[in-house]
Amino acid sequence: MAIIEFFIYYITKQCWFQSFLGILILILVSLLLQVILGHLILNIANRLLFFGGHDDWNNSLVKHNIYKYIRCLVPLFVVSGGIGLIPHIDKFADLVGRLARASVCICFFLILGGILSVVQDRYSFSTMAQTRSIKGYIQIGKLLLAVICIILVLSILIDRSPLLMISGLGALSAVLLLVFKDTLLSLVASTQLISNDMLRIGDWIEMPQSNADGFVRDIALHTVKVQNWDNTFTTVPTYKLFSESYRNYRQMFESGGRRIKRSINIDIKSIKFLNFNEIRYLMHFKLLDGYFNSRSHELGSLDCNYDNLDKTDKTNITNISIFRHYALAFLKSHHELRKDMTMVVRMLDPKPEGVPLEIYCFTSLTAWIEHERIQGDVFDHLITILPEFKLLMYQKPSGSDFVNFRCIA
Repeated sequence: MAIIEFFIYYITKQCWFQSFLGILILILVSLLLQVILGHLILNIANRLLFFGGHDDWNNSLVKHNIYKYIRCLVPLFVVSGGIGLIPHIDKFADLVGRLARASVCICFFLILGGILSVVQDRYSFSTMAQTRSIKGYIQIGKLLLAVICIILVLSILIDRSPLLMISGLGALSAVLLLVFKDTLLSLVASTQLISNDMLRIGDWIEMPQSNADGFVRDIALHTVKVQNWDNTFTTVPTYKLFSESYRNYRQMFESGGRRIKRSINIDIKSIKFLNFNEIRYLMHFKLLDGYFNSRSHELGSLDCNYDNLDKTDKTNITNISIFRHYALAFLKSHHELRKDMTMVVRMLDPKPEGVPLEIYCFTSLTAWIEHERIQGDVFDHLITILPEFKLLMYQKPSGSDFVNFRCIA
């Protein structure tokens, strides 16, 4: 009985005990409601997502701490609403109330930012994410949320209108533009790159000034991550891809044709006019039927006078001319080369290394390994058949050549 009277005395007469008891009750109520409501919200959300067939969304919500932030809101709401009911702590209650309301604001924006992360997480599993990234848009959204959150929190803490805070930013605009220069440039560049479809995840780009040559793996607000051919990564600022030039090979893959542009250096000493016997021999190549048919008038006159000709007399047909037509006919007959794209065999300017004969065509397979296989098959054949046209491929003298020369000398 004495204990009860003592307790009643302290409650009615001692101000500090009244404040202490009120704070204790407020803490216990907030923790109790956090456990009850947090558990209730978690179970309801789990059941709704599970029965709706969106269990993967639930995993993403847990991964990005959405439920944890929601549970934190409950005691903060209780404290911000109940701190004013505690007696004898008016100044302290005002400070705690502001801190609680500011914390509620922070938790609310953390939930919104987490929801954006969940959207990005779920989008990354879709087929569109393989080519179109929304990471830049998500980061822009998070940046805007952070700015709004900072303004609201500061306005709550100093007990001023948010509009007053926004108007005060005008005086600091020059400083803000300087501080957020890269962010603003990246914001414009990222939006333009994605909206205009200038860059996608999976594009092969080449940007020598940044040492980037490989596939785009990630497009963020500030940076674009490129995986180079040696499996290293180059991080390029997003605004550079908007303000500077780079090569994108996406159209090459979409068109279904990858270019071959390589030369065979012909030894200029082996280029000559062919005699009639040599032309007769080359007529056995079926790929040259079209060429010889186009020159049937000239060859027909030679054929009529065949018995009266010296079979070693020169004609006005060169071996490199026939080889050029043979190479072009071979390219047109190759089933793995695109017939509807440019196909040229041309002579370039003579050089000290010989006369370059350039092969220009497109393979029907764009994958690197298959492209190199087709290119290798084409040049294997052309290099091997050169001696049939009395042509030699230029090769710089090597050690064995000098040894043979010494033996002859």
